[in-house]
Amino acid sequence: MYNQFEINAKTEGGIMHKQDKKKVFLEMLKRLSTDQENKEDIFQKLKSIYTEISLEEKEDLFKNIIEQMETPKEELLPLIEKVYIQDMSPLEWSLLLSELRHKISSPRLSTLLNISRIPGGLRFLLDMRSDILVLRRESHKEELKALDRDIVLLFELWFCEGFLYLEEITLDSTYRQIEIIKKSDLVHPMTSIEEMIKRLGKDRRCFALYHRLIPHEPIVFIEVAITKGIPKKIDEILSEREEKAKEDVDTAVFYSINNTQNGLAGLGLGKVLIIRVMEHLKKDDERIKNFVTLSPVPGFWDKYLKPILEGKDDRFSLKSDKIPEFFSKKERKIILNKAGMEENSDWKKFNKALLKILLDHNWIKDKDLTKALERPMIKIAAHYIMKEKTSSGRPLNPVANFHLRNGASVSEDNINFLANTSPKGLQESCSIMVNYIYSLALLASIERSLTWLGRIKVFT
Repeated sequence: MYNQFEINAKTEGGIMHKQDKKKVFLEMLKRLSTDQENKEDIFQKLKSIYTEISLEEKEDLFKNIIEQMETPKEELLPLIEKVYIQDMSPLEWSLLLSELRHKISSPRLSTLLNISRIPGGLRFLLDMRSDILVLRRESHKEELKALDRDIVLLFELWFCEGFLYLEEITLDSTYRQIEIIKKSDLVHPMTSIEEMIKRLGKDRRCFALYHRLIPHEPIVFIEVAITKGIPKKIDEILSEREEKAKEDVDTAVFYSINNTQNGLAGLGLGKVLIIRVMEHLKKDDERIKNFVTLSPVPGFWDKYLKPILEGKDDRFSLKSDKIPEFFSKKERKIILNKAGMEENSDWKKFNKALLKILLDHNWIKDKDLTKALERPMIKIAAHYIMKEKTSSGRPLNPVANFHLRNGASVSEDNINFLANTSPKGLQESCSIMVNYIYSLALLASIERSLTWLGRIKVFT
């Protein structure tokens, strides 16, 4: 174990070996639970060391934190053995459970809580969890899950009730806020601040959730178009337009939802944001009756339909030999002819022809092709969105999973072909977008079950 003199020397006086960095970091992390007088100094040095450790090295660091800051097995065994005692009164049983809960709670959690209370600590934990999530996705292993759960538990305490507030981003917002939104939009990326400004106005709104301890950075934001009717194409929202007369509007369209803090993934803040924005817009303009999305379908082409057409269908309920069944005889004939292939009943050759056509984005310029593709592609997309599931039973498509778990509904009629013909839209989903429908009845139901949300106020 390093003493304070050695830590100071290593962090201030010279080059530190990779292994020393991790050891010093761990020692300083442990000290944060006991040394309250110097916690801010310790934390600053802790942050400095963390920035010098590569992501690859952090995996070992996180494993060391889990292993060395854990409840010893021998401390739990006596309590676990008492669980099997038969003649125990209800009060004795409750006391035993209380002792077991206290002993089994993660000793890392108190240290993380101390960090979160230090200025800049919450921001540090957000970055740490972001690194953990990256490592978990890359390794597909569960070794870091224990530390991840500790941080999530802490975030669930911090990111609720009075800590959150909703703010509308307008043309009067600071340049910094508008710039953050512009840089963070991954759904419909912008190349200039002028593009972001065009998305703000009477019929284009933007709302963001903020945390009181991080007031200068939005946590999650949503871009909304106020329209007459439900748009079926993204160009109806993003293209140059004249603002419609206020009496024409009846629909709020959520067309871009983005999480700006990777460390908060999975905490359900997107759902909180949607509920608050629906409530605000409903009060702001009683003419708005419809709340819908115009959502992308990420992965539909490159991670789903393309592999199926290539015969790689093991992971999916839709099998390669079933693809031709989505097409009429006339539609199959057009696909084969356009691909330069002779008509036949071989499903493999048809799939090869369809793959050839869809790989070349020029298919959108051919009216015969687009007509032949529209109905079948909508049906295939409907199968992907509504029937393809993960091993845990959730929708395979992440956007569908997000909206359907939040209470939205979708049907085949809500799936739109040629809705996004940009290179990104074609590569991502063969031009398909989806309207997920949020009902006012759902809003009322959710509000009753999440009463604490009433404390979140809107600042415009």
